[in-house]
Amino acid sequence: MDLYPLEEGGKTRDALGFSADMGGSAGNIAAALGRAGAQVGLITALSADAVGDFVRQRLAETNVAQNYIQTSEASGRTSLALAEVRNHDCEVVIYRNNAADLHWQYNAAVADAIADSANLIVTGTSLISEPSRSATLAAMQQARAKQCKVWLDLDYRPWNWPDQAATRQIYQQAAELANVVVGNQEEFAILTDQLTEFIKEFTAQQKIMVVKGGAKGANIYMPGKHLQTGIYPVTALKPYGAGDAFLGNLVADYTYTQDWEQAVAAASAAAALVVAKRGCASVMPTNTEIRELQQEMTMTPSAKWV
Repeated sequence: MDLYPLEEGGKTRDALGFSADMGGSAGNIAAALGRAGAQVGLITALSADAVGDFVRQRLAETNVAQNYIQTSEASGRTSLALAEVRNHDCEVVIYRNNAADLHWQYNAAVADAIADSANLIVTGTSLISEPSRSATLAAMQQARAKQCKVWLDLDYRPWNWPDQAATRQIYQQAAELANVVVGNQEEFAILTDQLTEFIKEFTAQQKIMVVKGGAKGANIYMPGKHLQTGIYPVTALKPYGAGDAFLGNLVADYTYTQDWEQAVAAASAAAALVVAKRGCASVMPTNTEIRELQQEMTMTPSAKWV
């Protein structure tokens, strides 16, 4: 659950009230997929309380199936974030003590769901600790065995990990099981000290790397070629949510079109729409909203293959 100060541009310390939305990378990505028209289910665990119920309700509103959502043990709690709606000096405070989502278990129902799916999207947060880490790696192994494309969103949050060495070891283990790895420059620096060489080795295995550059656009590396893309320039209200909108729509559009240039354009438009609004999951755009933005604006700079 995300809580935002009601005052536009206000600081949490001065807030007189808050508005609420569903947040968290996995939930936001699932919402983005659902709003884009994809058939999507979320694999996680929620607490058996009002906060968990809030998340379930918001998932239903964004067309996300809940068949594989587990209820965490009594002590686990669904996470809470207090996030300021301001693009500069934006403070986000996250409460993740004994997080419910790290209690999910890999089981036969999850294995069957993956076997019937075209894509499995994994966030780096799910790799933080057990039992979620082993469950996530097992899910990735099942996906590879069943020809389900695995997308790894590095999603690095330093406060979640004991140190960078431990993070790198787990990230590299997960990257070996992924077909596509997504992250920004800082996140890839956690994965490897030799990014250029890593790109060569990774793409030589017929894998894809998506390096997000924020306002600079994105670079998509694939075997033998490289796509550079721009952004749809908007006035941002906040610095978060764009990455989740980008990935959800990248997966949804590419799965449908098998066209990287078209997919990344849709993903970039979705990211622009989300950063310009209050909230995260509830403002993930529909395909119609994405197309309308693309008709009104031009990606800058335009995408090109190099």
